[in-house]
Amino acid sequence: MVLKVKDVKNIIEKHVPLNLKEDYDNVGFMIGDLESEVSSILIALDCTLEVIDEAINLGANLIITHHPLLFIKPQSITTETLQGKKIIKLIKNDINLYSSHTNLDKVRGGLNDIISEILGYNEWEIIEIDKSQENKDLYGIGRIITLNNTITLKELCNNIKNFLQISKLRYAGKENMIINKIAIINGSGESYFKKCKELGADCIITGDTSYHYVSDYLEEGIGIIDAGHFETEWPALKLAAKKLQEKIREIGADNNVIISKMCKSPYKFI
Repeated sequence: MVLKVKDVKNIIEKHVPLNLKEDYDNVGFMIGDLESEVSSILIALDCTLEVIDEAINLGANLIITHHPLLFIKPQSITTETLQGKKIIKLIKNDINLYSSHTNLDKVRGGLNDIISEILGYNEWEIIEIDKSQENKDLYGIGRIITLNNTITLKELCNNIKNFLQISKLRYAGKENMIINKIAIINGSGESYFKKCKELGADCIITGDTSYHYVSDYLEEGIGIIDAGHFETEWPALKLAAKKLQEKIREIGADNNVIISKMCKSPYKFI
């Protein structure tokens, strides 16, 4: 079958509804023509200029990202801004753009679930349930895991490094502190720290932590593991891309879903 952009949009939104997004978020079809025939699909965490060039070189005319390019809606679109340069380049090269962000975090089988599974956990509760849904036990931000066997903070740090295949991470807490309950929030999770504490988490795994938040919660006896924003999202998004490929095959299309090779963390470590 001929796969159109609207077909991919419908596949995604059937499993990841737009109304699951947080109020501050902007998700869905961002740029392009829904009637456009899809060549191939490029998956990336961010729509960077390098990713756009990658799509051009690959002949991919649909980019799907986790972080929305139009998170902050522009007042003007010109080459004087980075956002404007990207929008113009996408349009000039007939490349469509779709983003699935906090709705993909929340949904069952989404990034919160996938990163928890990557870290070795298969049973959890939701940290903040999405109250707008009729079935309130299905969706929400963050996952909290009660361990069958306790673990030390040092052991947990080493496990995370192994599972995420990273050489370094930041943490706060005594290495030998005993952990019974873990909270996991992919990406940036500081705004949920209070809820994690209320739910009895001994340790919070997330990214993008800041000094004062970590210092305060450490004083309250809660360990913090900052494994990185990119590092807690990109591995999960790559697995979500495989699920999308399966759904496209199921409807009889043979278009490829390609994992970006230009998607990378802006940070380097020495």
